[in-house]
Amino acid sequence: MIIAIDGPAASGKSTSARQVAMQLDFLYLDTGAMYRCVTLAFIEQGISLTDKNAVESLLNSIDVNLTEENGEPTAYLNGENVTSRIRSAEVTSAVSPVSAIPEVRETMVRLQRKIALHSDCVMEGRDIGSVVFPDADVKFFLVADSEVRAKRRQGDLRKLGEEKSVEELVKDIEARDVYDSTREHSPLQKAEDAIEIDTSQMNIDEQVSKMIEIVNQKREKTKNK
Repeated sequence: MIIAIDGPAASGKSTSARQVAMQLDFLYLDTGAMYRCVTLAFIEQGISLTDKNAVESLLNSIDVNLTEENGEPTAYLNGENVTSRIRSAEVTSAVSPVSAIPEVRETMVRLQRKIALHSDCVMEGRDIGSVVFPDADVKFFLVADSEVRAKRRQGDLRKLGEEKSVEELVKDIEARDVYDSTREHSPLQKAEDAIEIDTSQMNIDEQVSKMIEIVNQKREKTKNK
């Protein structure tokens, strides 16, 4: 079974997806972390987004590995733990342009499909239900008010020792929404058959409970066919 969870930045995808996967004993895959790892590699190697040869060389040489250590999602780039670094403001501001590069998306989508090939999986991102797994068994699309999302992002940054005002983050988030939803390749969009959940006034337990209920209903229907 494939469960696709899409939505804009800070809508609650990652936390919800991880909890849903844990409760169902499914594999959890944070595709956003994969793109953040690639973005960090671009930054560290000083690669221009328009240098096609350099982009292809990088994609052929990097190793992105997502795992779990001590119960926490952990990201490795070329064997180095980069879990904190991929959540920095610098990576956050650069991840959309990097993710929009067709070669980057093609490489990551191939890897995502390969990972989920033989596993029940909860996969979250921006184009899982529309592009990566259009035939996913259950599709969710999470949304939330911009200010709520900005406050969530502010909390994430503070954990990294970074500070940004809610006003600044609202502008960043809304700009990213426009960029992600209008890019040429694999734009952020709600799949026609996705179930939309507004998480603005919901805590994480309420989000997860609602999603688990819907998944279990789907499993029951499938079993009774």
